[in-house]
Amino acid sequence: MMLKTTPAVFAVENEYQIMVSTTKRALFSVRVGNEEYFDESNGIMRSLSDLHRVSVPMAALDAAKAYTVCVRPLIERKPYFTETEPLWEKTFAFHPVPAENVRIYHISDAHNRRTQPTAAANAFGEIDLLILNGDVIDHSGDPSKFDNIYDICARLTGGSKPVVFSRGNHDMRGNYAERFADYTPNASGKTYYTFRVGSIWGILMDCGEDKVDANAEYGYTVCCKQFRRRQTAFLRRVIANKETEYAAAGVKHRLVISHVPFATRFNPPFNIEEDIYTEWARLLREEVKPDLMLCGHVHQIGVWEVGGPKDNLGQPCTVVVGGRPEKERWCGCGLVFGEQGTEITFTDSNGAVPEKRNI
Repeated sequence: MMLKTTPAVFAVENEYQIMVSTTKRALFSVRVGNEEYFDESNGIMRSLSDLHRVSVPMAALDAAKAYTVCVRPLIERKPYFTETEPLWEKTFAFHPVPAENVRIYHISDAHNRRTQPTAAANAFGEIDLLILNGDVIDHSGDPSKFDNIYDICARLTGGSKPVVFSRGNHDMRGNYAERFADYTPNASGKTYYTFRVGSIWGILMDCGEDKVDANAEYGYTVCCKQFRRRQTAFLRRVIANKETEYAAAGVKHRLVISHVPFATRFNPPFNIEEDIYTEWARLLREEVKPDLMLCGHVHQIGVWEVGGPKDNLGQPCTVVVGGRPEKERWCGCGLVFGEQGTEITFTDSNGAVPEKRNI
């Protein structure tokens, strides 16, 4: 097998980023229909990293419903007459997100666990879309940590279903945190962006760390305040372009995905950026009008209603918190978007259903 896992097909803006690690240094491309897309940098095929990324137009892959991974292992990359092994190919079926009765599973705060979150997802059943919402790993101090992300994707999608990925605050810690976007999906290097799958439109907001930049825990390694301000400008641009975003034809469901539930007030030292977060919540509430906001971070499961005790900064909509790691089990959240509303099912790694709600 030339691949470490099956590929992960991440939804980013209007494209899929197909990402997977090869078991040896190789040149990598993906064929969709009659078109081939390459893992390249300004016309140069990439091979220094075993983790490969190929961007494919969503419309093309949705229509083809299959893609072929093409791996050409390197014997020696030389300035002249590079030596390679024969081309290896494998085709994967692909299932676009349906327009109705969409089944989604949400995982946050796995903190390096693989078996428990996937068991909880399997207890929910077959899915159309996987959402990984931050702190899937416990830190970014070692590049092998990122294998956890791709292992979970492989177990739950087999390379055949889309995945939405959002960064968490623990992901920002360690030697490889500055290269996090190299190992995960991103929009031109940014960890915040919009996406559209089927009738679902979504926006990822990245709160960064959960304490002020000067906190001694970070040792001067973060500068999140300006990063958050850039997202305020990003959100305003999305609103200005609403006809191609959340108000586009065919959009029936609007999601906000944020690892941190930024519309609630936390105790010190976590009570940061209330002015920025209040503005995010206002813009989303008054302009975007989302149906649901999916969060993690607090190691809880539950549904936080607008105007409830957790709504301190003006929730833009109902908040679903779906990631609770415990010593002996892990709990996550399944969702079904249907014509008559949204069904929310919390499941755990033992196969139990702690709570079920309809919204």
